[in-house]
Amino acid sequence: MKKNFYNQYFYKINRAFLSIDIHMLEKLYNLILKTSKSKGTIFLFGNGANISTASHAATDFTKNAKIKTISLNDSNLITCFSNDYGFKNWIVKTLEYYTSKKDLVILLSASGQSKNLIKAAEYCRKKKITVVTITGFKKKNSLSKKGNLNLWIDSKAYNIVEIAQMGILLSMIDKKIGSEVYSSKL
Repeated sequence: MKKNFYNQYFYKINRAFLSIDIHMLEKLYNLILKTSKSKGTIFLFGNGANISTASHAATDFTKNAKIKTISLNDSNLITCFSNDYGFKNWIVKTLEYYTSKKDLVILLSASGQSKNLIKAAEYCRKKKITVVTITGFKKKNSLSKKGNLNLWIDSKAYNIVEIAQMGILLSMIDKKIGSEVYSSKL
């Protein structure tokens, strides 16, 4: 292991955060507020570790920022819809059951190549539901081309992209609350 592994690793994380376009972050924040004010719901989806990020952020948006947010990641729902409609269609089927035009869908993918998320973005665009993608790896990837708003993280490392995705989402909550430090009993 390299002597300065941690310094280099945290430098790469910092570089990834600094690569995110501040104007895009502000646009995302405004979409979140607009959705909340219009009584819409924010839906967060991802695969693998990103489904945990989606769940964590949905809880914090709802509890701490008072913005109705859902991450539909129940194993029964996923396995039922995957079995009946195929894994690449489970999110689309979920969106069909739960979303409306006043909602916001945020899709998290490190690579931007997840077929189920790409199909979900296509569905949202077809149904005029606003979709945001947060990806890493290549700036122009299959998923980012489908979003109304696309935030890109300049890294090809899964963990660094996933850390930045969580940071993006949690920063939206902190901005809404107006502080980075607050009680868990909000």
